[in-house]
Amino acid sequence: MIRNLHRSAALALALGASLTACGNDDGQTEYQTAYTNHQPLHVTGYPSTGSLGTVQQIVWHLADQDAEELAALDTEGGDAGAEARAWTKAYGADAQGKVTADFLDEGSVRQDVVLHFAESRRTQELTVRIGDDDTWGVVLDDPRPRPEPR
Repeated sequence: MIRNLHRSAALALALGASLTACGNDDGQTEYQTAYTNHQPLHVTGYPSTGSLGTVQQIVWHLADQDAEELAALDTEGGDAGAEARAWTKAYGADAQGKVTADFLDEGSVRQDVVLHFAESRRTQELTVRIGDDDTWGVVLDDPRPRPEPR
């Protein structure tokens, strides 16, 4: 009888914990899936948690050639679809390979970043910042691919 009571209590506790874990996901599963489905991002400099997470998403959206999700990260308001399509066209294939993000300056509310695409040996500068909705995003300008200095 006591053994059955312990089993019932353990089952109830386990079920409650699993339901809490499922209901309190906060995008963690989505992030882990995206992380495992892409090449690791190499990082130099000192990113903040927000700037690093945003740059990872930018590179992942480029690699997936997902202009719609990339445009959703734009902090400037308005329709960033044309710029996002230009970015995915310019860097979609490159982002599937090795990418290094060089985080410049301090990143508490904004940070300049240089992406180095190993395959094409090109670079792209970008700015990530906290937008009007208090979430991190990117200033999505027209891409300006440059050859990496030798």
